[in-house]
Order: sequence, then C-alpha cells, then structure tokens
Amino acid sequence: MRIPKSWVAPMARRIVRDLLEEGYIESSVPEKDLAVAVESILTYELMAEDRLNEEVREILQLHSSEIEEGRVDYRRLFELTKRKLAKERNIVL
Repeated sequence: MRIPKSWVAPMARRIVRDLLEEGYIESSVPEKDLAVAVESILTYELMAEDRLNEEVREILQLHSSEIEEGRVDYRRLFELTKRKLAKERNIVL
C-alpha cells in the first residue's frame, strides 16, 4: 500500500461526508457505518499492489535456480512480471 494505513479511515470519513453533503448519495445507514464500509473497500483496493507483489515473489521462487545462477536480474524480472500481471488483470498501480 503506497499511502499510510493511518490515512485510510480519515479518507473514508471525508469521502462519505462529502458525498452526503453534496447530495450525491443518500444513506439508510448511519454515516459512521457507511464510512467503515468505505474504509474496508479502500483498504482492500489499496492493498492490491501488496497482493500482486506477493504473487510475483511466489512466481519468481519457482525460477530461483536460474535467478541464483545470475542469468537474470531479480529486480528487473520482478518489475517486468509485476507489470505484466497488473496489465493482464487491469490493476492500476
């Protein structure tokens, strides 16, 4: 996640408050409950890159012998694999 986790809750509250104040949404649940739901969604989406990084590490682990032999630069291979998977899955990084 590229932004501090401590920013997510205030962002969620601000998003909900602004949407309600501007009349873009109406809610049948308390604003606080809606903010908690938005926070959960934001956290999940912001962690997409973390999940992708973990998957890339697992993929590269399968090819660790070639990487260790020095035939491939790990950092470059990591970035190339990450970009390819992000593009295939329409993940915006």
